[in-house]
Amino acid sequence: MADNTDEEHLDNPINNQSENPPEEITPTADTETITKNQETENMEVHHHAHHEGKKNWKSYLWEFLMLFLAVFCGFLAEYQLEQTIEKHRGKEIVISLLEDIKKDTALLNTQLTTLSIKKNILDSLVIVLSSPDIKEKGADQYYYGRKIIRFTFLRYTDRTIQQLKNAGSYRLIKNAIVSDSILKYYSSLDELIRIENQASERVEEYIVNCRQVFDPLVFEMMVNDETNNKITRPAGNPPLLTYDRKPILYLISIIHNLKSANRGITENTTTCYNEAKELIKFLKSEYHLD
Repeated sequence: MADNTDEEHLDNPINNQSENPPEEITPTADTETITKNQETENMEVHHHAHHEGKKNWKSYLWEFLMLFLAVFCGFLAEYQLEQTIEKHRGKEIVISLLEDIKKDTALLNTQLTTLSIKKNILDSLVIVLSSPDIKEKGADQYYYGRKIIRFTFLRYTDRTIQQLKNAGSYRLIKNAIVSDSILKYYSSLDELIRIENQASERVEEYIVNCRQVFDPLVFEMMVNDETNNKITRPAGNPPLLTYDRKPILYLISIIHNLKSANRGITENTTTCYNEAKELIKFLKSEYHLD
């Protein structure tokens, strides 16, 4: 039995070393060398970073110039944008003004036709009231006498110009000649309105005094179309309320005042009409509008 045991020991010799050898051990001297090299590199990096943080006066001046240029360029860009916006708004205002003035020309042209008709009516009424056979002109007297009450006046389109006045937007129209031309035109319109207001007072005076000469019931019967308020001649030869020369002559004097007012309105209306047409051409040319 002892022999067998000895044979087994010989067949399986004892392995005193581990099957997995331990990791290679770095010598102590090499470790110390690596540590010193890392410390040296860290010191160099720290030294360079500290050196780059220092700035001289040129660096500060350059940074200031760059900041100044950035702010200045931003200011220029904003200013240019504002100028572009104002220019666009100015053109929109001019376009709106053009539309108003075009409407005015149509109204002014119609008004000139109306004023010409009104002149003929005023002249005719003076003739029939001054006629020796005044009692035979009843139909004409009432027809012309009733038509004068409808002394219509111009009401121009002031939508855009009122916006300009109230909002102070004249500054958007950069062209001084354009601005002056617009102001001149609307000043002419204001003068026309002033003269028309004076004429309106004369019409009111006529309405009050014509009641002493004309029968209001006849006037009422002459309006036979309520929709269009159309005036027609009265039938027959309706008499006046009075043939006393004093109230008739006083009424004729008022009619002469209306003739003068009508003449003044016609002259100013013609001026406004011509200025409106010229202004339209001028604005289209200056702003390159069709």
